[in-house]
Parts: sequence; structure tokens; C-alpha cells
Amino acid sequence: MFGFKGAYYYFVAIQITLIKFLKKIYFTTNHYNNSLKSKIPVQVYFNPNPYLLSLISSYEKKSFKINEISPNDFWLKGRNKNIENHHNFLWLNLIDRKIDAKNIQKIIYLWMFKYSKFKKGIWETSTLSSRVISWILNIDIIINNGTFDFKKNFFQNIIVQCNHLKKNFRFEKDMTKKVEILTALILSGIVFKEYEENYKVAISELEKLIKSNFDSEGFPLTRNPDDLMFFTKYFVLCHESIVEAQQYKPEFLDDIINKSLKCIKKLRNPLNQLPLFNGGSENTLESFDKYLENLKIDKQFIVGKIFHAKSKQQELYLDIGSPPAKNFSRNYQSGPLSFEYFLDGVKIITNCGFGKKISSKAELISRLTASQSTLTINDTSITKFERNKFINRTFGNSINNFFKTDDINIKNEKNLIGCSASHNGYEKYFNCIHKREIYLDNVDNKLLGIDHILKKSDGIPIRYVLRFHLNPQLTAVKTMSGNSALIQISKNKSLIFTIKDEILKIEKSIFLGGKKILDNTCISISGNLVNKNKSFNWEIKKKI
Repeated sequence: MFGFKGAYYYFVAIQITLIKFLKKIYFTTNHYNNSLKSKIPVQVYFNPNPYLLSLISSYEKKSFKINEISPNDFWLKGRNKNIENHHNFLWLNLIDRKIDAKNIQKIIYLWMFKYSKFKKGIWETSTLSSRVISWILNIDIIINNGTFDFKKNFFQNIIVQCNHLKKNFRFEKDMTKKVEILTALILSGIVFKEYEENYKVAISELEKLIKSNFDSEGFPLTRNPDDLMFFTKYFVLCHESIVEAQQYKPEFLDDIINKSLKCIKKLRNPLNQLPLFNGGSENTLESFDKYLENLKIDKQFIVGKIFHAKSKQQELYLDIGSPPAKNFSRNYQSGPLSFEYFLDGVKIITNCGFGKKISSKAELISRLTASQSTLTINDTSITKFERNKFINRTFGNSINNFFKTDDINIKNEKNLIGCSASHNGYEKYFNCIHKREIYLDNVDNKLLGIDHILKKSDGIPIRYVLRFHLNPQLTAVKTMSGNSALIQISKNKSLIFTIKDEILKIEKSIFLGGKKILDNTCISISGNLVNKNKSFNWEIKKKI
């Protein structure tokens, strides 16, 4: 049954869905199509750098070869199995600019012939924005030696799609899609003088978006490292294009890029990735390497409410933040005080990663507290997620309840670096506070941890489980003592996980940080607790 708030969201979802349905019908009419037509640009006044497309394109050379597909068959579903993925034209990043030019012209000519008017999916906001960006970044090779009619039709198609984006920008709620739209409009405004207003309007909207979606350090309010990467790529693309076009460069864009790049560099792990918290996945930072190389950063332990410490061959990442606000929580994972740990450049302890790229079921599993390296009580996920599919389709997956992290203390001593923090996510139902202390030992080059379950009152029995998910590439076996596990890194290298006065288990788990499900191993400690507090002392060190 719906509560009052749930019923409100449900009826609002019905209203929004109905409006979207009617709008899509209207979008297919000749009246709407004609309303998108405006002055056709005479010429291109600036050719952007086509290699900037590599910042936002996920295509790999081995995954796409244009010379293997005939231009006449390119948009035929029976001949091209991946046609649905090609409408964003991000694959233009892979073309051979000397050989493929004529084929590109023909492919785009056929696209304009078939899809110049609104069509569901093909004109979806993200796909359309990416298409405009890709076309503009490769505009030199697309129109080179093209006929007058081809150029005219091509310019008109860009403007028609940009006009569609402008008309519907205020209805878009997804911030990532908004940034894509604004990037497309900024590029259209610097290549066509007739549409310089697109640039001015988009820059103004981009400034508003940054002010309302980023904290003072330049980290997205979603607390999602993947969002940090995504937004920074588009900011850099816009910045580089503006500079090359010798347009007025807004100061706020310089500022957010500088802050965001510093956040990335501060959280970059030994695998050249960002940690797997709150929607993060295994994405390489390779495209940022040249921007990060000479970037100076100050020594700061907390970025985006993620604690990061480094000592000798060890690195530690700990989530010490509360959940983001409901409207920023669509990719949030319920793992307060979860952590990731590296030793000698190898990830030892990991979180699950975000399963969105795999399936909706994988995404749901990856959002649960049990999928993170932290504490669960009574097999309960700390954060409750909206389960109504209709509401989720309208507003995106979001959270329904909140908790607070508190009592955050950083220790930075000669022999010990780390952090302690607590959260009240289990207080309402189980009268418990979870406090975690975790430190890098500089002397013995090991990780030390203490987990506390603090009972606020007596009488409620609970079952606790502490989980330590291992990197899928590692294996672990329980030792004869029962309170330790041997973690095998390589043939001649291993670690020992030990917990004091407890019996641990080795369990099977899954890892969802990539594009497929991987099996991994989980070290767990479980038991029952009624009327007292309990502390768990554990460590991870090299086997001597």
C-alpha cells in the first residue's frame, strides 16, 4: 500500500507520463517538424578538434570497423545487428580520416533521408545530443568535397536537432543529459555565427547547473565518482573547443574543471580508476592522464565525503558520507563506512561496483548493503529504495529514507594514518550505531580495523554480518585456527586476514563493477547480539 507521499509521487508520475506520451505524438506531426526549421547556416566558421570526441566515446577500435559495412546496408536492421547503437555517431572517433570520408558522407546522407524527422529512440535526448556533438566535431571531413545540396541539408539537420534540444531542455530532469544538451548547443554556437545565441544561452545554463549540482570542492552532489568523470569530460570538451575557437572563456568553467580534475587526481587509485562507491564502476582514467600529469594538489584526506589515505605501498578509501538528497540519489549504493584497500598496487578489498551496465537485476543487487564491504544487521539494507517500477521510470531509481554519518575523526601520526566514523542507519529499527575505525600501519605495512556495534538500548536481538569482499582475481582459504584466512595474490605472495576472538567464513559472492558478472570471494564474520555492545578487531598483513 502507498503512503500519502507514495501516492503523491504515483499520481505525479501518471501526469508526467501522460504529458510525455502526448508530446511524443506531437513531435511526429508536420507542424512540430516545421517549427524546428530556422535559418540555415551559410558556412562553418570554425573546425573543432575531432580528437576531442575520444573523451566521450566508449567505442574501441576492435569493436567497430566501418569498412566492414557497406554504406547502403548501414541503416538496414537485417544487415547491421548493432544499428541501434550507431545513431549517436560516437563511432566517428574511430574512422580513418583519409580512407573513410566518402563512406561517411553517404552514411550520413542516408541517415538524413530516413531519420530527419522525430522518431522515438533515435531522437532520444542522449542519443541526439551525442549525434550533434559527433557531427560537429567531425564537420570538416563530413562536408569536405560534398555537394551544395548535401551541405545545406546537413547544416539544416544540425540546426533542427539543436532547436529540438532547446525547446525541450527545461523538461529534462537528468543532469547528465542536460550537460550533453548544453555541450551540443555550445558547439553549434561556436561553429555557426548565425547561432551564436546558442552558445550564450548554453553557457548561462551550464553555470546554473554547476552551481546547483556540485559542492564547493567540485564534486557532484550525487557523490558518484562516475558522475565526476562524466561531467569533467564534457566540461573539458567544451573548454578546449571554446579556447580553440577563440571565444570568450567563462571563468566558472576554468574553475569547475580545475576543481574536478583535482578531485579525480586525489581519488585516483593504483589501477588508474576511481573507487567503487555510490554508482562507481571500473572506468579507466586514461583520457585524463595528460590533464592530471602536472596538476598540483594539496594534501587532503576527504574528497566527496570519501576518505583517502596513502602510506608506503598501501592505499585506503572509506565512504564516510551520508546519502545524497533524494533528487541526487538515482545511482546511490547503500554502503556507509564501506572501504577499498590496495597493497603493492593490487586491490585487495573491494565493493561490488554498480551493475547498471549489466541488467536491472544486477543494478538492484549492487545497491544493497550486503554487496559492500561493511556491516549488515538482520540482513537489512540500510537505505530503502523506491520499488515501484512506474515511479522509477518517471523519476529514476531513488532512495526513500536517510541516515547520518557522524563522529568523524582523522588520525595522521608518524606510524598510523586513518579515520574513524559512525552512522545511525540501524538506529531506528535495531537501536544500534555502527562505528568503524580503520588505519594504515606505517611500521608493519598492514591494515588495522576495529568495528563497533553500539547498542542504544537493550532488548532487541540482532544478527550481524561483517563482509570483506575480495578482488575477483584473488582467492582465499580459511586457516586451521578458524579466525584467519589466507588471501592468495600470486604464487609466491599472500596475505593473512585475522580477526580476534571470532570465527570467520569464506563465502561466494559476485562482482558487478565491469560489464559482466564475475564470481569473487567474501570473508564474513557473523553472529547474534542482544543486550551488549560488541567490538571486532581485525587486520590484513603480508604473510611472512
